[in-house]
Amino acid sequence: MLPLVAGFLLAVAAGARGSASGAQESPPGSRFVCTSLPLEATSAGCPLPPVPMQGGALPPEEELKATVLQLRETVLQQKETIGSQREAIRELTGKLSRCESTDGKSATGTWRSELGKGKDTMGDLPRDPAQVIDQLSRTMQTLKDRLESLEHQLRANVSYAALPNDLREMLQRRLGDLERQLLSKVAELEDEKSLLHNETSAHRQKTETALNALLERVSELEKGNSAFKSPDEFKVSLPLRTNYLYGKIKKTLPELYAFTVCLWLRSSASPGIGTPFSYAVPGQANEIVLIEWGNNPIELLINDKVAQLPLFISDGKWHHVCITWTTRDGMWEAFQDGEKLGTGENLAPWHPIKPGGVLILGQEQDTVGGRFDATQAFVGEMSQFNIWDRVLKTEDIMNIANCSTNMPGNIIPWVDNNVDVFGGATKWPVETCEERLLDL
Repeated sequence: MLPLVAGFLLAVAAGARGSASGAQESPPGSRFVCTSLPLEATSAGCPLPPVPMQGGALPPEEELKATVLQLRETVLQQKETIGSQREAIRELTGKLSRCESTDGKSATGTWRSELGKGKDTMGDLPRDPAQVIDQLSRTMQTLKDRLESLEHQLRANVSYAALPNDLREMLQRRLGDLERQLLSKVAELEDEKSLLHNETSAHRQKTETALNALLERVSELEKGNSAFKSPDEFKVSLPLRTNYLYGKIKKTLPELYAFTVCLWLRSSASPGIGTPFSYAVPGQANEIVLIEWGNNPIELLINDKVAQLPLFISDGKWHHVCITWTTRDGMWEAFQDGEKLGTGENLAPWHPIKPGGVLILGQEQDTVGGRFDATQAFVGEMSQFNIWDRVLKTEDIMNIANCSTNMPGNIIPWVDNNVDVFGGATKWPVETCEERLLDL
């Protein structure tokens, strides 16, 4: 593009010299005669050198290096040419400015005379000098823009078209391989995410199933459901005289001023049945105890005070035993198989039974809930252990012993979910009244 501009301005200068020779006595300050070039001449006036794409039998890497070096040399030559042409344009522009400023008045008169004669020395250019200069500026800007466009095209050709076909194919294959590897990795991550989600869901479902089973079991226990035919139709078996077999009542006692304790029991040890039950509170291990130790008679302890009971139950048969007590005068009664066999008073009178203790079946407590003595352990079976907070009537006790009425304790009832067993003690289904008939 710059050679075209230089040629254009040289033509302007040549026209000026021709005009001066044609008019032998032209006054100073005369204008150059400029001839416009057709637009088609620009494409033929500045051809680009051909860029070789491949050479000989060189390898693709060497061929690419040679192409890049050749393009670099071509660019450097173009830059040098553009620099020299820019200097020529500056020189011609300066000369044109000096010619215009030599004699303003004369120049104005000359332009006016020329215009008056009707000459058009610029062909299709405007006759007004200001318009001529503006047109030249626009033409130079257009040529500059086209030159920059060619430079951009040259860079684009170097960046892609100059690459050999084999190298382009190799790059495309590598890009395709990288894309496939990336897609494969993304698919693996999606599979791992899905697997982890499935494992988490399965673990959550398993946990929820276990929790639901536990909740159902708790609900059954709260409702008093039992594995036995009836919640109270079971017995606790203590087959050995040890200090680790025992049963424990989950509930505790409130403060009591009177009570009745009834139970069915069958002893298989002799001499002495041991301790069918004991109730201990902090500060008093013998708050309530029923015990037969060795050859001694059965004893009832209230607040460590003792009363001997006229009961005889060590024959290996089922017997129904009831004991009543009231803090008023410390009065007590003892029943065996519905019959009152003894009564007394002054057993811990005016002493209330302390609340919050531990109730143990089959062992005597030396401390609250522990320190059992094997020689005082109960050996045998027991059932229907109930406690009321009042003295039952003789008629009620007789009906219970005769199996004519079912009357669970209002403080401690005999139900499966209220009795735990430890150390090898077991719970078995039983109907004590039927088994008692078999003992007769």
